[in-house]
Amino acid sequence: MNKLPQTIIILMLALLSVIVQAQEPIAVVVNKINPVDELSRSELIDLFMGKYVAFPNDSKAIPVELKGDHAIKVKFYKNLVGMPLSRVNAYWSRLRFTGRKRAAVFQSNEDDLIAFIIANEQAIGYVPQSLITDDLKVVYILNE
Repeated sequence: MNKLPQTIIILMLALLSVIVQAQEPIAVVVNKINPVDELSRSELIDLFMGKYVAFPNDSKAIPVELKGDHAIKVKFYKNLVGMPLSRVNAYWSRLRFTGRKRAAVFQSNEDDLIAFIIANEQAIGYVPQSLITDDLKVVYILNE
């Protein structure tokens, strides 16, 4: 019976961390040695929606995404393009149908996404601001 209060406290802390993360700004990041220091909202939309495949300096860009309906991915697209993820996915389905291929790399979680960006100078992705490390460079902050 003594374990019940401990379990409730653990569940409450887990819920609190999810709530805090949901309210936290999302940072768009690149590898720290990437020459790009800042991107505009318009440039991000062009990169993540497939219009451009390169950074403004013409070096190749590799968008890194979270798989599936991850909460951070849902929030990212809602804040960036003002669309629910279902509409973004429908957009990509239409493009695939016309033969256009998406250049994004998909990762299972934030840790894998960060590791990919650290290992690839051309990678660009999004993470909660609290997960930024010294190996990443912030190029844009999405606020609600």
